[in-house]
Amino acid sequence: MARDRNGSARPKVWRALGLGLITGAADDDPSAIGTYASAGAKLGPSFLWTAPVTFPMMFAVVYLSSKLGQVTGKGLFAVIRDHYPRWLLHAALVGVLIGNTIEAGADIGGMVASIELLVPLPKNLIVVVVTATILALQFWGSYRIIRNVFRWLALTLLAYVGAAIWAKPNVGEIVRGTLVPQIRFDREFLSLLVAVIGTTLSAYLYTWQSNEEVEEKRVNGEIHEGRNHVSRAQLTQTKWDIVFGMLFSNLIMYFIILATGSTLHKAGTTEIRTAADAAQALRPLAGNAAGLLFSLGVIGVGFLAVPVMTTGAAYDLCQAFGWKHGLGLKPCEGKLFYGTIVVVTLVAMGMNFLGIHPIRALVWSGIVQGFSTPPLMLLILLMTNNEAIMGKRVNSTALNVLGWVTFVAIASATIGLVVTWIL
Repeated sequence: MARDRNGSARPKVWRALGLGLITGAADDDPSAIGTYASAGAKLGPSFLWTAPVTFPMMFAVVYLSSKLGQVTGKGLFAVIRDHYPRWLLHAALVGVLIGNTIEAGADIGGMVASIELLVPLPKNLIVVVVTATILALQFWGSYRIIRNVFRWLALTLLAYVGAAIWAKPNVGEIVRGTLVPQIRFDREFLSLLVAVIGTTLSAYLYTWQSNEEVEEKRVNGEIHEGRNHVSRAQLTQTKWDIVFGMLFSNLIMYFIILATGSTLHKAGTTEIRTAADAAQALRPLAGNAAGLLFSLGVIGVGFLAVPVMTTGAAYDLCQAFGWKHGLGLKPCEGKLFYGTIVVVTLVAMGMNFLGIHPIRALVWSGIVQGFSTPPLMLLILLMTNNEAIMGKRVNSTALNVLGWVTFVAIASATIGLVVTWIL
């Protein structure tokens, strides 16, 4: 981080465009795009309020995870292993591995469906090529290369902003939908709400952000040996990174809902069954090239997000069992780490040979993540308030209030959905 002669921190805009943007864009993975598009088509502009409401929650989740990584110099599951019983560690690990694998599989399916709009190739062939490319990126691309490539791929998501504006939505409906929450207590609405919460606050973000902070220090040659090396200025810089990244993610979420709500919902198309259906929301901006623009966006963020999920799963497993891990290692140096990446990626790929509906899979993967999010959020709140772990860097009152409100909100939505299933 840059400093002046008096030692005060100066936020780096380019750093914010890096770490925060990667996490923010990864949050808008194909699962998120499919979920937001489905919600916009089904509920229209009345669902826009979820974007401003989830923004502070997104910040709380990612900042707490980042802070934990910076202060301890360890990833999330390494901290759990050091301070909590093994049954809790293993239960959390199973939940995250399942969630990451399912969402990675759904994202690969979304990418394949998008590629099918562009090239007339057999689906199974596209699945294999996409998976092989993702693995090649992780095995033969350094962390720094992956980070820099992903940073620019993320900008393809800005197409949704233009599409929403070109659709000329009703201003009154936008204002009401944004400022006045409209909540229904039926299964359809709560399923979409839990899916949005799940894909917005996905469990893989918790672990990726803490691991990313540690990995960044390794790449820069910094030795991170404990909490005494983390200043308030460094944590302030991290807040800037995350605010920027989550704002980017949240704005894209808002405009995807607005674009689909102002086009598909308005035209009476309330169900998105194919990638081509979802692409129609971009037609006001791109015309006949809507399919191309949609495909490029989904493919770009897919190549960003899937490695985050599969690598995150490898980090979690290796930390839980104390195995050597890190993207800075060569495959021969971290055999278990890279082996886990391969296994998770191949299982995710295999899901796409089961005939699962790609758009429906994207929404259901968000629901799965929605169920794994509350317990993980609870754990992070407990850890970041534990002086034995955080020292003097425990949470402030304001951050605790935001964190607990986030936990109650996501837990309530999940419980509400379960109740509708039972009744």
